[in-house]
Amino acid sequence: MPENEKRPEKGEVRQYTVAEDDEGVRLDRWFKRHLPEVGFATVARWARTGQIRVDGARAKPDDRLTKGQVLRIPPGNPARAKAPPRRRELTEDQKAQARAMVIKETPNAIVLNKPPGLATQGGSKTFSHVDGLLDAFVEGDGPRPRLVHRLDKDTSGVLLIARTPGSAAAFSKRFAGRSAKKVYWALVVGVPEQHVGEIDAPLAKQPGTGGEKMHVDTEGGQPAKTRYRVVERAGNRAAWLELEPLTGRTHQLRVHCAAMGHPIVGDGKYGGQEAFLTGSVSRKMHLHARRLIISQPGGGQLDVTAELPEHFAATMEQMGFDLSLSDAQPLREEAPPKTKAEKKQDAKQHAKQYRKARRGERRSRTVSKATASSKARAKPKPKGKGGGKR
Repeated sequence: MPENEKRPEKGEVRQYTVAEDDEGVRLDRWFKRHLPEVGFATVARWARTGQIRVDGARAKPDDRLTKGQVLRIPPGNPARAKAPPRRRELTEDQKAQARAMVIKETPNAIVLNKPPGLATQGGSKTFSHVDGLLDAFVEGDGPRPRLVHRLDKDTSGVLLIARTPGSAAAFSKRFAGRSAKKVYWALVVGVPEQHVGEIDAPLAKQPGTGGEKMHVDTEGGQPAKTRYRVVERAGNRAAWLELEPLTGRTHQLRVHCAAMGHPIVGDGKYGGQEAFLTGSVSRKMHLHARRLIISQPGGGQLDVTAELPEHFAATMEQMGFDLSLSDAQPLREEAPPKTKAEKKQDAKQHAKQYRKARRGERRSRTVSKATASSKARAKPKPKGKGGGKR
């Protein structure tokens, strides 16, 4: 239910004012957010018959809404509305854990410094994760914050959380459009020959791993590109890299570093035993999301840096690296253009969503025709003038 809106009585025409958080959202998506009990087929039928009005004009399900517009919706039974999802009861320790990760808050976002070893989302046998702690940030009857991107369980650093559905959609669009800039710090085994370069290696799920592992697949893989720069080296033993992913594939940085012969220290999954250094260097993975730069909904830029976790900081000190040598400045100025393969993939996804929407419309038409046909059959036939057979 939109904020500050009074729920109408049964049988009343409903009117809602589009809030700032719903600026630019599609009409059908607005229903999914605020009136989930009204299915797409119903929305499509109401729009087709002119029962939905936006500022007095007819509207289509894919029309984009603007803040301040008034929606007129046909009468419905408010008692049928789905109950809001139950919020998870957190312990005081869990609330403290969530708050301890916060490095910046804005009206649109909560930025965390995720520690290594904590999963971003739940899964098989994964019960402790960031998503499960987000109820700690719910304010009153406000919406539950949402994840808009992910970090691997063993990767630490900047993790962006959106406060509202509207800001989540806006941030997700920036990540998908690649205007968001992310810079990681990594410690790798050995030293790359080229100190500045770009890794262009398509990635795919490795057969037989259940999708748990990725590999380079030049034939059927999805496009994946990473830019890197060697910041400093510890002889020939290890190198400190800045990594900037230009695409967002699963395990991309880990696979790309291993593919060029320099696995990330502590990443046994892709580097095997060669990924572990001898001596007192921690066996934990040394990959950290150091900096995120992203524009915010409504204007302004969010630029956040996350401090290194304890094990990574100890290794850097042990190897004598000077942290002031890197400000994690992105190596690119603008969002990289999408390749033909990526554009083709986006087009396929768009076509799939369009077909799904059309199926919903066709189902609603079929139901309407069937109802009309049954009514026509039930109507008694008028008697002829002659009154019977001749």
